[in-house]
Amino acid sequence: MGDVFKEQIVKRKGTFKDIAIKACLCILAFLLGFAALLFINPMLGVLVWFAAGFGARFLMSFLNVEYEYIFTSGELDIDIIYDQSRRKRVFSGHVKQFEIMAHIDDKNHEGAFNGAQEVRDYSGGVKGLDTYAFLTVHDGKKVKIIFDPNEKMLKAISGVLTRRNLHLRAGVILMP
Repeated sequence: MGDVFKEQIVKRKGTFKDIAIKACLCILAFLLGFAALLFINPMLGVLVWFAAGFGARFLMSFLNVEYEYIFTSGELDIDIIYDQSRRKRVFSGHVKQFEIMAHIDDKNHEGAFNGAQEVRDYSGGVKGLDTYAFLTVHDGKKVKIIFDPNEKMLKAISGVLTRRNLHLRAGVILMP
């Protein structure tokens, strides 16, 4: 059997909360710089203003998020990418360890997903036809992970999952 390798990048949609945080950071940087100009030496005030601007930009970069799903021969890795430059692995596990995988709106498995101790959302932020969840044990906890695999990724995952724990819909692969 040959190795299967699929990867996909999903950009998280910006929310109103993200916009509000960015606006607050800009206003705070402006006010900090303005106060430094008024109450401290003007030359030092300009430096504080620039430092506050760079600090605000650095903090805003954590709001530009993408997720990369990497499926390699049964292993699913999920990385978070901040501002297209900093990467961190947030999940790694074998698909055979998933207790169940189903569409996020699947009411038949709601009870199983409610048993999760923790919910981690690694999706694009908008629930749609491509939004799925799986239940697994990660770091000693039962975790529900939400993600947005495309059709190729679903087919690769479904090739490894057993009929017992695979429940897909949306015309991709249907198994009872």
